[in-house]
Amino acid sequence: MNAGRTARERARAELTRVIKEEARRQLRASGPNGLSLRAVARELGMVSSALYRYFPSRDDLLTALIIDAYNALADRLEAASASAETTEFRDFRQRWRACCVAIREWAREHPHEYALIYGSPVPGYRAPEDTIAPAARIPIALAAPLRDALKAGVLTLPQDDLSPELTGQAAKAASLVAPELPPPAMVRFGVAWTQVFGLITFELFGHFANSFDPAEPIFTHATDLIADFLGLPA
Repeated sequence: MNAGRTARERARAELTRVIKEEARRQLRASGPNGLSLRAVARELGMVSSALYRYFPSRDDLLTALIIDAYNALADRLEAASASAETTEFRDFRQRWRACCVAIREWAREHPHEYALIYGSPVPGYRAPEDTIAPAARIPIALAAPLRDALKAGVLTLPQDDLSPELTGQAAKAASLVAPELPPPAMVRFGVAWTQVFGLITFELFGHFANSFDPAEPIFTHATDLIADFLGLPA
């Protein structure tokens, strides 16, 4: 019976993977608004009622795709940060660059998944709490070079004068991402975080056309400017 359950679990996991792969194909073809459980079932030769046993609604399927996208990007980001760190010489700025490059490369390889998690909200869809932890992995990984530079005593901390409201927001954000960072440093990280993703979004959605196109030179230069802004050692 244990062997039978294991076989059933394997079969369910494989069919779940196939369903999500077909959903991603539809996502690439027509965007999240065009995603349909009936269409997925039809393409896979399944009856809709069978597919509903795996994903009761379109929103459940969207949530699974969103969680997968967050985790895939976080995996790439964490691997890039780890590979850029050496035991002989810890170049925190190089780790920052490696993280930024990893985000951009993943986004360029998976533009539709990137748009799903960082593009316009899907009308009528409200992300459940299940998406919070996977989403948080990305800023946590991106902030790793700052946290480690602070521990090593080489991060230049800003002395920005913050309003009480912004100080409170920074403390709340830091508790989720980098508790070691004081509010001014956390605010600067928040600005840097949005700048990196803003550059990538501009590139993917064609907003650099007839100006900074191709976008790699400005992206490379900007990541170094942002590193200066964050206080990472040169």
